[in-house]
Amino acid sequence: MMNRTEKKVEEFIEKYEMVGKDDTVVTGVSGGADSVCLLFMLCSLSKRLGFRVTVCHVNHGLRGVAADEDEAYVTRLCERLGVPCRIFRENVELIARKRKQSTEEAGRMIRREAFEIMCRENGGTKIATAHHRDDNAETVLLNIARGTGIRGLCGIRPVRGKWIRPMLCLSRTEIEEWVKEKGIAFCTDATNEEDVYTRNRIRHNILPAMEEQVNAGTAQHLNDLSLQAREIWDYIKKETDRAQTECVSYAGDGGGAAGTGKIRIAGERFKKLEPVIAKSLIHRCICEAAGEEKDIETVHVMDTIALFEKQVGKQTALPYRVRAVRSYGGVTLEKTVQQGKPEEVETGLNIPGLTYFPGTGQTIECTVLDAEQAPFAKEFPQKSYTKCFDYDIIKYSLSARSRRPGDYLVVDGEGSRQKLKSYFINEKVPRQERDRKLLIADGDHIVWIPGMRMSRAYQVGSRTKRILMIKITEDREYVRDDQSIDSGRGS
Repeated sequence: MMNRTEKKVEEFIEKYEMVGKDDTVVTGVSGGADSVCLLFMLCSLSKRLGFRVTVCHVNHGLRGVAADEDEAYVTRLCERLGVPCRIFRENVELIARKRKQSTEEAGRMIRREAFEIMCRENGGTKIATAHHRDDNAETVLLNIARGTGIRGLCGIRPVRGKWIRPMLCLSRTEIEEWVKEKGIAFCTDATNEEDVYTRNRIRHNILPAMEEQVNAGTAQHLNDLSLQAREIWDYIKKETDRAQTECVSYAGDGGGAAGTGKIRIAGERFKKLEPVIAKSLIHRCICEAAGEEKDIETVHVMDTIALFEKQVGKQTALPYRVRAVRSYGGVTLEKTVQQGKPEEVETGLNIPGLTYFPGTGQTIECTVLDAEQAPFAKEFPQKSYTKCFDYDIIKYSLSARSRRPGDYLVVDGEGSRQKLKSYFINEKVPRQERDRKLLIADGDHIVWIPGMRMSRAYQVGSRTKRILMIKITEDREYVRDDQSIDSGRGS
């Protein structure tokens, strides 16, 4: 018979329609109290609701023997419960250096990639993480401190696409009491007690001080605030969609999407919008013109809105070379053509995963296929923006970048090299375009010039064991949003 805590979780799952019959829920289990509680809860509910549970555990390689012991515990626990478990072992410190990320950020992205891999390869349809009410309160506080609008107040959503958080209805205390009552063992991560990370300082110092010295219900009130903010934000988003349909038109290459073409905002219709919708619409349009959300701030929105009251021809410069111009019908946003040699841009590739390349506004999707999938990859139709490479012979971490001195390609099976500059000259690539070409590079060796050619050295052959499939798209499908994924726990 279910106790109050279990009933609370079941009702929360049903309220937000988190899972359905025949779903396979990939569950992040680190071995800590929260994720172990989540696993037991889901296993119990799966029998009544008709879904399946599978476990994903990521060993980050950061805590030596302790991390190996956590992995062993999760493996034994899953065997006892009869739940399929997949272990991912990653060197997070090395990956963080290669990707030029913090260890915390790299760990978060690695966990996300592991979950997505299990959805693709193990039939997962939902991804469950062990976020609870206190995690959400910490997120809201952190966003407020960093500076946020309504969107940041929304905190961690119970459901976002296939990502679900069944325990957002529980406090940390409720989880710990339930695990203790059931006599369930769990692991303790010593790094959770350290105040190195900002979130831990909020967890250990700020939120407890507020509950002890201001109001004992602080965490609950912050959760109530996030719920109200979600309702308000969803309404604003819906009205912004409507306003976009009525006020915005596109022209030029790509119809204005992902930083291409022009975005035109009709002045007369725009002026009739409520201020909150007007600001939301302008922010969205600037992000579309830029192909980026990061660094688009309130000052840029207000400068653009001010143009509607100025004379034709007036303009303002915005981030990512976007220019807003007062036109006869309203305001036009467009990305300006960069003159001269652009600043060199280099971004490490997330393998597997998605990488956004700001130099061209393109998204790079990397997928690693094993030997069993090799026949499929060798027969894969090699389109101009999708290629397969022998992953095992890559020497360094791959990057997306613009050209630089010393770049070369291997042009035949004998290993003959050709300077990239000579290749561009032979192919009659205009000088002004050469510095803006997206290149996939392995050190100075150019692996691929998307849309043109790849180096012969990386071709898939009979001895290939692992294949790297790279796909280039114009639209940015991946936008980092720390509040939509695991914020540092429950892997």
